[in-house]
Amino acid sequence: MGALGALVAGLLFGVGLMLSGMGQPTKVQNFLDFFGQWDPSLAFVMVGAIAVAWWPFHTAKHAVSPPVAAVAFELPTSTKIDARLLIGAALFGVGWGLAGYCPGPALVSWSALIGTAWWFVPAMLVGMWLSDRFLAK
Repeated sequence: MGALGALVAGLLFGVGLMLSGMGQPTKVQNFLDFFGQWDPSLAFVMVGAIAVAWWPFHTAKHAVSPPVAAVAFELPTSTKIDARLLIGAALFGVGWGLAGYCPGPALVSWSALIGTAWWFVPAMLVGMWLSDRFLAK
């Protein structure tokens, strides 16, 4: 049941990204172009995602019983803001702004055979591997 649930959730996420146009790097880049072809649609997608995610996270924090498909809820416990977090967030943001992709939309675009994702996804995977290899504690 866990793998099937993950597959359905991933497909739903991918369809949502494609329908919203977030698989197109130009959507992100135009959102960041305040003085050119500014496109606010990414903000609407973000607000929609926050609205959809708020209730499950709120409920999970106060849950009495465990989730159906896991032993326990796995919510972040650390509230520490350190250099590693800030540097990682900055690198993510710069990469997202330059490439127009973050991991989810990149994988969706890659599976939809969108050309630029074929360059981005291998580079992203190498970066993830390097991070795990050299920055793991």
